Amino acid sequence: MYMDPEPYFPPPSPSLTRWWSKETTAVVTGGNKGIGFAVVKCLAELGLNVVLTARDTQKGETALEALKRQDLAGHVHFLLLDVSDPISITTFASSFHAKFGPTLDILVNNAGVSFNGLEENSVEHAETVIKTNFYGPKMLIEALLPLFRCSSSSITRILNVSSRLGSLNKMRNAEMRAMLEREDLMEEEMDGMVNMFLKDVKNGTWESKGWPSYWTDYAVSKLALNAYSMVLAKRYSYNGSGLSVNCFCPGFTQTTMTNGKGTHTADHAASFVASLALLPPHQLPTGKFFSIGKKTKPLLHTSSKL
Repeated sequence: MYMDPEPYFPPPSPSLTRWWSKETTAVVTGGNKGIGFAVVKCLAELGLNVVLTARDTQKGETALEALKRQDLAGHVHFLLLDVSDPISITTFASSFHAKFGPTLDILVNNAGVSFNGLEENSVEHAETVIKTNFYGPKMLIEALLPLFRCSSSSITRILNVSSRLGSLNKMRNAEMRAMLEREDLMEEEMDGMVNMFLKDVKNGTWESKGWPSYWTDYAVSKLALNAYSMVLAKRYSYNGSGLSVNCFCPGFTQTTMTNGKGTHTADHAASFVASLALLPPHQLPTGKFFSIGKKTKPLLHTSSKL
């Protein structure tokens, strides 16, 4: 059942042509910097209508102005959103509906936090990490589902930016691992797992309970996000709603989360996000966890712009 990482991308083909238009609308969370900003820029250059979100008004508007200076004014918009705040999510959904109507085609859940340095493993901020990285995307998806465009000619898409740290093999707790492997895994069980982790953190027993050993709170948040993505993908593949749900690990990317260290840039990672988000319907899977292989190349470039 569990969505394990695989270095998988559909092979390039002559049929990988532009299916989208300037009316195609995408939302990118955490779009004011790093990978999120690069994804907004890439999608806007490709001709989409892109909503950049940020939890800080000034930072969001600064990012928007930077994109406008690159001749993308007609393709980018800013709306305030703090994915760790349920009220902010509700307000964002209302604002999106008021401005664009039920026209959402693509949701890229990119916003995320970690409070650890590369060689640190504190769980001091575990509750915030879980609230932002797991419950945030989950609540946002639920709030935006009614706003996805209903069309017989296209497939709406959710792409959750995740991490290999959320791989099932990182879970040392045998009971939790067995639960995540079950075909009939339910959302309530994922919530129970997260609550158990936070309880172990509060009790100071998290190290002995078999939770992931590196960036523990971040890894648990991504474990939960991956599991939720699979449950969601499975649910909507059954009802023929035309919704694809996938995850993507950008790998060791040069961002503020890694203190600028990494094997590749945010622009490089963003090109993969755009490739996945814009796969043509006949090539678009669901319930997959994509990762960057050593020889993998993005399928789309800004030369595909309108």
